[in-house]
Amino acid sequence: MQQVKAVVALAKGAPVEVVTINVPDPGPGEAVVKIQACGVCHTDLHYREGGINDEFPFLLGHEAAGIVEAVGPDVTEVAPGDFVVLNWRAVCGECRACKRGDLQYCFNTHNATQKMTLEDGTELSPALGIGAFAEKTLVAAGQCTKVDADARPAAVGLLGCGVMAGIGAAINTGAVTRGKSVAVIGCGGVGVAAIAGSALAGASPIIAVDIDAAKLEKARELGATHVVDSSKVDPVEEIKRICAETYEGAEGADVVIEAVGRPETWKQAFYARDLAGTVVLVGVPTPDMQVPELPLIDVFGRGGALKSSWYGDCLPSRDFPMLVDLYRQGRLDLDAFVTEEIGIDDIEAAFEKMHHGEVLRSVVVLP
Repeated sequence: MQQVKAVVALAKGAPVEVVTINVPDPGPGEAVVKIQACGVCHTDLHYREGGINDEFPFLLGHEAAGIVEAVGPDVTEVAPGDFVVLNWRAVCGECRACKRGDLQYCFNTHNATQKMTLEDGTELSPALGIGAFAEKTLVAAGQCTKVDADARPAAVGLLGCGVMAGIGAAINTGAVTRGKSVAVIGCGGVGVAAIAGSALAGASPIIAVDIDAAKLEKARELGATHVVDSSKVDPVEEIKRICAETYEGAEGADVVIEAVGRPETWKQAFYARDLAGTVVLVGVPTPDMQVPELPLIDVFGRGGALKSSWYGDCLPSRDFPMLVDLYRQGRLDLDAFVTEEIGIDDIEAAFEKMHHGEVLRSVVVLP
């Protein structure tokens, strides 16, 4: 066992604290990872606010990259010294999704068996089974995806959650390809990543929708061909107009990605898609939210598909190395998602900036 500094949410709504925690030596199927960088994600704030569950204290952080320090018995997929991006989909290989070949939907993903603790022995609940706002963390070895060691940790670590969620929502869930039109409603980190993914796939037009001019400008930098300020115009009608200019007879976009997680924007997405089009919900709603009244005949009459996207329907072992290679080739600008690099003591301030939409990502960088 070793002791390290880490960021912990001790009670619901209370400011996070930097404390000393105990990290066990890795057991069977486990690995200890020295964290180099970890993004500050909305999910961490949800944990702090009790929006996930009430299993306090939480060890926050999950969007991370680092170096494998040690592995437990029988671990073969990674070794000490490997540069890895952490993930929260360590597939089990045994559940019904895995057995039918849909590993990206694994219903029983692995986490470390042992518990990290506070100094007094109180067990910690690591965010998404990771807990990476820490100098070192203990994870299941399958949560470590080896990638190119020359990649910048602050950038590629973001594949661990938000960037992968957005890119995957477009390419994996929405099946965006060349010749398809795409609209993305909500241009925070996940939405802008969906735009970048759509650009990678060759989609056109790619329409970014938001009420924030700075976010729309960032969306344009990362591949949007059109931007729509939905505080000034009806986004549904504007999406339809833009698509009809490109494809004669189009009644909306082939794929509309909702990256806000609110009923009103989901309804906009529903009506902004073309006949037989696809709506992808990647924004995370709260449990109390319900879709406003939606005539069932409209669901039937428009055809197509209504989908939710879990982690961008990614398979980390397949997708992370590919996207890091694209980053290294200059074809995917992951650096553009890093608004600022901060220290481990600056997370509360980063939560505030995130809440006010001032950043795509603040990234904690550890020495």
